[in-house]
Amino acid sequence: MVPRGMGLVPAPATRGDRGQSRGAGHGERTARGRAPATPRTAPLGGPRGNERDRAPRRGGPAGRRRAASGGVSTAVARRLLLRASRSAWLASQLRHRAFLRRAVRRFLPGEDPTAALDAAAELAKSGIGALLTELGEQVTSPAEAAAVRDRYRAALDRMRERGLPLPAQLSVKLTHLGLDVDREACARYLHDLARRAGETGSFVWIDMEESRYVDITLELFRRACAAHDNVGVCLQAYLRRTPADLESLWPLRPAIRLVKGAYNEPPAVAYPRKRDVDASFGALAAELLERATRWEASPVFGTHDGNLIAQIAARARVRGLPRGAYEVHMLYGIRPAEQRALAAAGVVVRVLISYGSAWFAWYMRRLAERPANVWFVLRSLV
Repeated sequence: MVPRGMGLVPAPATRGDRGQSRGAGHGERTARGRAPATPRTAPLGGPRGNERDRAPRRGGPAGRRRAASGGVSTAVARRLLLRASRSAWLASQLRHRAFLRRAVRRFLPGEDPTAALDAAAELAKSGIGALLTELGEQVTSPAEAAAVRDRYRAALDRMRERGLPLPAQLSVKLTHLGLDVDREACARYLHDLARRAGETGSFVWIDMEESRYVDITLELFRRACAAHDNVGVCLQAYLRRTPADLESLWPLRPAIRLVKGAYNEPPAVAYPRKRDVDASFGALAAELLERATRWEASPVFGTHDGNLIAQIAARARVRGLPRGAYEVHMLYGIRPAEQRALAAAGVVVRVLISYGSAWFAWYMRRLAERPANVWFVLRSLV
């Protein structure tokens, strides 16, 4: 059945309503030789606006050189930011610098879950739900992974105590739960959190990480779905393999959060150009909406692209889907006015609120999604 607990369209009465939750290989698949072709299906929103890889319409060689240099600069900035996100030395040097902490405050209400829940309560006043995630990934010891599980359990208890109108949800990274240390322990921790979330009326999202983790992430998602109906998984549109992954998940009637993707991947694994990522996102979003009309998926779209969101809404109307048949997820601090407008229009909106002390890598990846945001940090210096 379609996972419950998400605030989406309820499953048909004929399928029954069970009160209790219902009871691979590692690595990546890459293209051999020639890379797969760009998706042919047109994107929902289409490449438009200030798309990075479309040259401005300027005449003459000078204009073309300026356009080319701008694209190269953006690509270089993105690579540098992603490299910085993996540097423990940079994190140790910069994490306590006042200028960077001031810049981060726009996107991170605080380092403890209390601050995140306070922000969630404020969002609830506008009819917006929240997802909470503790920043961190790739823990290196069993004790560390168990501690993360315990903190998430405590966070679920605090969510219940707050009694938010739209129950807050969790979004977890499996490497933060010890995937690299002990896969079976990680699977147990995921089941534990799903069970606890079910008891509190909440939902657990599994974030997708780098491409080398896709196979094992989907394996643990399938195992969790066999026992719980309040677990969803994130898929990344920029990965060439995602259409096949989505096809393999349809028998689960899954809850899918579709995002573009933010990790640095080789061109054989991920589309390097924005227009190709947009095309992939559009094709996958259209398929998710079509499946939703047959109760075969609960689609969620993680995007801040207003044009894309409008196209998703139009596609949903054509298919006769009500506003509650899908959700839009955004990040805390990004386009808050649009978040409120969508919620006021009846769209189910949730905002991902991050907390924790391990925010440096996360923040570098957020900047890499749009390198122009670096100017926001630089302005904080003065």
